[in-house]
Amino acid sequence: MKKYAFIIDIGKCENCHNCFLSCKDEHCGNNWPGYSTSQPLHGHRWLNIRQKERGVFPLIDIAYLPQPCMHCDDAPCVAAGNGAVQKREDGIVLIDPAKARGRKELLAACPYGAIWWNEEEQVPQKCTLCAHLLDDGWSVPRCVQACPTGALSIFHGDESELRQRVVDEELAILPEAAKLKGQPQCYYKNLYRYSHSFIAGSLAEKVGEIEDCVIGATVRLKKNAEVVAEQESDDFGDFKFDNLPENSGDYQIEIVRDGMVVRELSIDVVQSCSVSTIIL
Repeated sequence: MKKYAFIIDIGKCENCHNCFLSCKDEHCGNNWPGYSTSQPLHGHRWLNIRQKERGVFPLIDIAYLPQPCMHCDDAPCVAAGNGAVQKREDGIVLIDPAKARGRKELLAACPYGAIWWNEEEQVPQKCTLCAHLLDDGWSVPRCVQACPTGALSIFHGDESELRQRVVDEELAILPEAAKLKGQPQCYYKNLYRYSHSFIAGSLAEKVGEIEDCVIGATVRLKKNAEVVAEQESDDFGDFKFDNLPENSGDYQIEIVRDGMVVRELSIDVVQSCSVSTIIL
């Protein structure tokens, strides 16, 4: 049996909220019998976009992390639902709007906070992966269809194929998932942009009274005297080493021009940081 899973590329998400709006368009004011009742116009975020700012001005970036229902393999909400929540053979987890009526306690069953309470209808609700559309022949749910950058995608295939894709594309689950229950079936690409740190800076030199960018200088990142990464300063004199674990301790930066080491400095990485502008 083929199964569904979310695959989300954080490196491509620009926080446009097309996914969120398309979800509202599909579910607000629309009842889909057997799948869901109408989503409230306000309050619910069936596809919630988390964000994290890294670094310090002027060298900062913001990572956006779309978070839908994880459609877990071992979904706690299914166990707590006693028949009100079911996981289909294709991997989609659905809350039965009739059987779950009045069951507000089901919100606490989800360790990812993906279940919302519809006060008017007195039912718990969440992302259905637009199962009513998939069952009608659609290849993707509305959020994936509306994503302009390709950040959202859907896998539909065999379990072995999914496992191989996870390895090949270096996909990962949420950092907190290791401590939580459920075995989530939502995988992220470039998750380091949300969970890890960077070291960034700029190189410049004085030419007379003018400070100018240093282009093409070799910048080495070292840990325990071993080179772990190397790059050249870009057209703005900037460099950035990413995917460093938070609280990973001391690193050394070595700057080389014309084959000679011209500057060295040490940095204690707690979170993302900037060494600002280094004048050579």
